[in-house]
Amino acid sequence: MTRFLLTRLARAALTLVFVVTIAFVILRMSGDPALTILTPDAPPEAITAFRKAWGLDQPLWVQYFEYFRAIFEGNLGRSMRDGRSAISIVAERVPLTLALTIPAFLLKLAIGIPAGIYAALHRNSWIDRAIMTVSVIGFTVPSFVLGLMLALIFAVKLGWLPSGGSETWRHAILPIATLSLVGAAVIARFTRSAMLEVLGQPYIRTASAKGVTWRDVVARHALPNAAIPTITIVGFLVGSLVAGAVVVESVFSWPGVGRLLITSVANRDLAVVQCILLLVGATMVAANLIVDLAYGWVDPRLRTASAKTGGG
Repeated sequence: MTRFLLTRLARAALTLVFVVTIAFVILRMSGDPALTILTPDAPPEAITAFRKAWGLDQPLWVQYFEYFRAIFEGNLGRSMRDGRSAISIVAERVPLTLALTIPAFLLKLAIGIPAGIYAALHRNSWIDRAIMTVSVIGFTVPSFVLGLMLALIFAVKLGWLPSGGSETWRHAILPIATLSLVGAAVIARFTRSAMLEVLGQPYIRTASAKGVTWRDVVARHALPNAAIPTITIVGFLVGSLVAGAVVVESVFSWPGVGRLLITSVANRDLAVVQCILLLVGATMVAANLIVDLAYGWVDPRLRTASAKTGGG
């Protein structure tokens, strides 16, 4: 188990370094923050002084190693806009993003898993077809389109809910619905496919032939074996929660981390953008690590095989 865990942790660390490196290089190559923050009409002396003050006059490799050195010291940089710590700026927005993503994630599970299981157990029925039709629609419609449709129906046409802002709990309903419906559709499709594959296995027929009740066959044999592919997609959705919030928060003017990312990119506030991308990368890496550990818990054979092959 120790070797299994250490292998996964090493992979997670390497993935996070790769994510941070790619973000660092792309941000530095996409434009000069001095020209955005000071405007191109600023005196050359002011632009030169700005670049020197923020270390932008140094070679890219020097900036890169200085950035990583600062990370290991717990310093994620300061905002070029107001000089505040980037991590404090991001931390101010995290609770608002969590207020959307946590309820949305729980709703994804509460809707998607039961719907997928029910559709599989009633294959080819009208209920199965209805669930899969809704799932396909939810899977294919982009989240910003779904968000705009919900806002048009429930905010503009019916006037039941506000279309944007974060003043009351009612403002969170449409963003949460947008995030949860898309994810629930994905989970339902994968859960149904996993259940159908397991229900077609010989050991399911054997258990039924031995007189085991159908309820026990499903609960003791089908569900545990269908859990692994479902865990995979659930882990992916956990990792993409912050990334998905970027679009939804922009649509509904919700002042969370996602909206902060959009404004920081537009303002070329490098430290804040890098801090958010590091947060997103860490979330996705942590989610994948939890999925790997969940594999070993659900099916110990995977953990044993991983240990025998050196974590491969």
